[in-house]
Formats: sequence, structure tokens, C-alpha cells
Amino acid sequence: MKNILVIGGHDPSGGAGIQADIEAIAANGCHAVTVISALTVQDTSNVFQMIPVKASILRRQLDVLLDDMPVAAVKIGLIGNAENARVIAQRLRMMPQIPVIVDPVLAAGGGSELATDALLQFYRNELLPLTTVFTPNLPEAQRLSEKIEVDSCAYALLDKGAKNVLITGGHEQAEAVVNRLYDISGKVEEWKWPILEGEFHGSGCTLASAIAAFVAQQIPLKLALRLAQAYTCDALDSARKLGKGQLIPLRIAGGGNGDVE
Repeated sequence: MKNILVIGGHDPSGGAGIQADIEAIAANGCHAVTVISALTVQDTSNVFQMIPVKASILRRQLDVLLDDMPVAAVKIGLIGNAENARVIAQRLRMMPQIPVIVDPVLAAGGGSELATDALLQFYRNELLPLTTVFTPNLPEAQRLSEKIEVDSCAYALLDKGAKNVLITGGHEQAEAVVNRLYDISGKVEEWKWPILEGEFHGSGCTLASAIAAFVAQQIPLKLALRLAQAYTCDALDSARKLGKGQLIPLRIAGGGNGDVE
């Protein structure tokens, strides 16, 4: 069984963050080795407070775990602040052979801000060059690239050093959710998924963690991305109303059998 190093925030509702990562990674055959970057006060509707873990604690936990446990991939979600991002980047530079999946968590579903200007700059200048697959939704891609149109966003992020950019749909007015993969050669693949009713908590975490699990098992990248999207579609389609806000995906029931074009 492959170990996946997961760096992210704790969501007490269990819908997103570290718990979502653990569930998605376990459902797809790997073991999550988790480092919490931030505590949060949140429910299924919004984040009310974020408390980043001290950078010194984050560094120490990474050192201890990575000295003990080999990892086959890294998945990064909520970072918390630029100081934590700096620690993460330093560690990643020490393990350049390991694939890195980054889901940029910049704002909560309810609109709360989760990234400072300093952290945004660190994404652009330090983390993107260390990233194997970058998985922003369109608003995140627009914010980080300072572009508007989808292709322009992707090319700007690739110019910053990301090896592959998967811009996820769902924020566009369209008949289907369209996810687009780009590498340095341009747009290389496009997947269309059915639009599901409702709003979902932790969909980005689910997708990025599933990608990390498949990549860790040395599945070719385009196939790994398709399988991860199918799994995520199934998890969202089975989502449950457990609180007053967004639906929580049923990640343990995923099987990668969603309809894809």
C-alpha cells in the first residue's frame, strides 16, 4: 500500500479538508499520512475562523513523518499562511522525484477568505514550479493567474512552472461540467460530466486526493485523472444532507463508474 503525504486543514464537519482527504485516499487503495496546516471553525455552510498551525510545528511534523514513512505522492490543500507555504516548499525541494498534487484552497464555499496576498504570491512564485498537477476551479485559476478566460488562465499558471493544470468546471453556465487539462503543449484533454443538483462540501479535496492516490500507484496521468473524476462524480452523486449547508460527498461509496464523454 502506498503512502500519500497530505497537508491540509481540519474541517470539523467532516465534509472537506483532512477528513475528506483520508476518505478519498483510502477508498482508492492508499494510506494517508496527514499533517494539519490549520485548524478551522466551520460548518457545512462556511468557515468562520482559520487558525494556522505554527510553521515550526509544521516543519517538525514533516521531518518526523518523512524520516519514518516513504511517500509515493504529496497532496496539498489548505496551507494557512505564507510561513507554512515556505516550510512546505522547502520540504518539497528535498524530494523532487515525488509527484505533488495541489488543490489551491483560497476561499470557503460560503465566501470566507482563506488566502492572504502574501500566500497568493507564494503560490505563484514558489509552489507552482514544484507542482505536478494543479487543480484549481475557474475562480481560483482566475485569481492566481490574474486572467479571465480559461485557456489564458491555464497558460499563465503553466508559465509559472506547473507541469499540468486541471481547471475544473462547475462555475460556468453550461450544459455539463467541463474539466480541462493543460500541459506545456496546450490543452491536451477535456472531460464532460453531468451537472448534479445541489452544492457540495469538499469536492475539490476529494478530486485532488483521488488523483494523488492513482498517481501514487503509477497509473498513467491521463487515466489517473479520468478515474479520479469518475470517482468524485460518484461520491457527489451519492452526497448526503448531514447539516444545514452543503451536501457531504459519500466518498467511501465511490467506484469510478461515473458517465464520462
